[in-house]
Amino acid sequence: MNIIQAILIAIFIYLASIGSIVGNTIGWYSLGRPIVASLVVGIIMGNVPLAIQLGLLLQLANLGSVTPGGAVGWDLSYATYIGVAGALAFDTGDLATTTAVMWTFSVVGGAIGVAMWNVNYALNLFANRISYQGALEANPKKIAFANAGVGNIIGFLTRFIPAMILLSTTAVVGSQSGINVAEIIPAWFLITINTFGGMMAALGMGILLSFLIKEKWQWALVVFGFMLVGYLKLSMMACAMFAIIIAIVYYVLNGKGELHE
Repeated sequence: MNIIQAILIAIFIYLASIGSIVGNTIGWYSLGRPIVASLVVGIIMGNVPLAIQLGLLLQLANLGSVTPGGAVGWDLSYATYIGVAGALAFDTGDLATTTAVMWTFSVVGGAIGVAMWNVNYALNLFANRISYQGALEANPKKIAFANAGVGNIIGFLTRFIPAMILLSTTAVVGSQSGINVAEIIPAWFLITINTFGGMMAALGMGILLSFLIKEKWQWALVVFGFMLVGYLKLSMMACAMFAIIIAIVYYVLNGKGELHE
């Protein structure tokens, strides 16, 4: 990873936040999703297949994360951009090791993201004060300045700067100096973080299936998909085509059954 790649990734970490200049629909709900975020990182760093593979694990792990009550969950976009970027920067060619490095960087990135959200909320008190004064003065320009101007500057600084520091002090310096984080981290830690990361992904898949499976026979489709990937070694696109065909056949048969009734 070079400094230009680090800057681009740090910019996307800001754009993928809530309230960024591109809006929540394009930002948090699109660029902030692990699949999209990993694609962006993969394009920037020139390794899209591995980035998407790592992003899928983070997407499943997000499904398995539970934040009861008023608990604040991990910063999904921050964790994905930092995690995938760190893993690609220190890719050793061994998928298990690269995945463990990704989980390690994701934990750090997610924690920093949550901390920066708290800092962001605190600093936005000044923006709220400006906006409040604008409302009292019936001054829409001051209100717009507080939200679109001051608010976005605060958001940019609290996300871009920490991300840039983390990426430049680890990935950039490490990759350019020849120091590989994967070789420094103890093997027992890599195994542990990989195990817990896999458990989160499995939990996420279980929660997803609990919503999707409505009848017992539908478990056969899950087993069928597993066999396509695990035994026949088909690609995701090939499995998706099988799924589309099965869905069409199921829809047509159900539709005819209703018509006869």
